[in-house]
Amino acid sequence: MEITDLAAQVRKEQKKGPARRLRQQGFVPAIFYGGSTENIQLAVKSSDLLKLRKEKKDHAFIKLIIDDGGKKQEKLSLIKELQIQPLTGKFFHADFYEVDMNKKLAFDVTLKFTGKAIGVENGGELQHIKREVKVLCLPADLPDHLDVDITAIEIGHSLKVKDIKIPEGLTHLDPPDAAVVSVAAVKVVKVEAAEAAPAEGQAVAAEPAKEEKKEK
Repeated sequence: MEITDLAAQVRKEQKKGPARRLRQQGFVPAIFYGGSTENIQLAVKSSDLLKLRKEKKDHAFIKLIIDDGGKKQEKLSLIKELQIQPLTGKFFHADFYEVDMNKKLAFDVTLKFTGKAIGVENGGELQHIKREVKVLCLPADLPDHLDVDITAIEIGHSLKVKDIKIPEGLTHLDPPDAAVVSVAAVKVVKVEAAEAAPAEGQAVAAEPAKEEKKEK
């Protein structure tokens, strides 16, 4: 279970004007909330969020180190939503959800495919339908990824959610018969070459004759 620290500060003003000024100063308005805590209005550095995204840690556990006028507290969280301005691509708002280590939560786990499908060896095409599965577990039991062996998949067959082995303590939340990866037959279209010369007796279109100028 990897945890990344993120500095945050409590913001007192919650109107549009102060939020706009925060963004101009390089901060992103945010909120921390959960089932057993009061909402806390926050501001985090845009550069810190950008670093999390580049390092692909924006879906990881985040320990918020919250500064409230010199008084600090720590909160374990996940980014529930990260809003981005469509025109500028800059961060607009972030939602942090409280993580209770003793409470099971739903998580998306990345699938890591291993092996080469026998169907691909026989000329088929591998098709990835899902690259993540949703599971229910305690935060401490959450794996970094799930290994999925695709070696036995033949042409016309698929591997389903129920076929993915998960560690003890995890429960699948996706439909068990949902396909994850399959091997499809490659369709080959035969195109017959057209004859270069017209067949005997076939009329050949002539270019329009140019009208001759009459001599006076």
